[in-house]
Amino acid sequence: MNIEPIAHIENDFSEKFGIPRQSGICELFSTIIFEQPYRDKNALRGLEEFTHIWLIWGFSEAVCEGFSPTVRPPRLGGNVRKGVFATRSPFRPNSLGLSAVKIEDIKDDCRIIVSGADLMSGTPIYDIKPYLSYADSIPGASNGWAEEFVGKTLSVEFPKELLGKIPEEKRRGLLQTLAQDPRPQYQDNPERIYTMTFAGYQVSFRVKENVVTVTGVFDSGSEETEKMNSI
Repeated sequence: MNIEPIAHIENDFSEKFGIPRQSGICELFSTIIFEQPYRDKNALRGLEEFTHIWLIWGFSEAVCEGFSPTVRPPRLGGNVRKGVFATRSPFRPNSLGLSAVKIEDIKDDCRIIVSGADLMSGTPIYDIKPYLSYADSIPGASNGWAEEFVGKTLSVEFPKELLGKIPEEKRRGLLQTLAQDPRPQYQDNPERIYTMTFAGYQVSFRVKENVVTVTGVFDSGSEETEKMNSI
């Protein structure tokens, strides 16, 4: 079976680092842009009656060479192996992802505004299906080895003068993203400065004792950013 993208997503994440690890945990807004010939209002008829949709998409930035039955989930520090089908790793036989997102608006030109996506900007989308709560939500389902991460967040210290550089409508999503701890779990140096790209800004931070402290916010094209990238 040959499949092709029906759409792609656009949002504030131009790089992989910092993207939420799962959908629905951060209130970040994204836009689904349909490709031709799928940009047709008839294809969306009735979708406005639903609150959420499933996105089936491709890990376009993940290179998978050959089949490996096990992977090392970053959440487990990168030193514990789990079966690939017991994880959501991008390194799988068919590099497909699955995300449930909330519909915020459906535009007349067929653009769909959603929140809660865990995709990098430009990611291809292969299919969209309505989320059915009576069938898709399973009360009491087990989270397996990921149970220890449910509801686990960090405190965020974001100096007002730095937070003021971020557009007001994007602050909540950024704060939630930082609280989810963007770092790979195997990196736990409290003195290390990490930098993530968000909405055209370079946001620098360090993590110590479950507290994220933002140390700098720069425009992506600024001299300060060039200096950071050269270090």
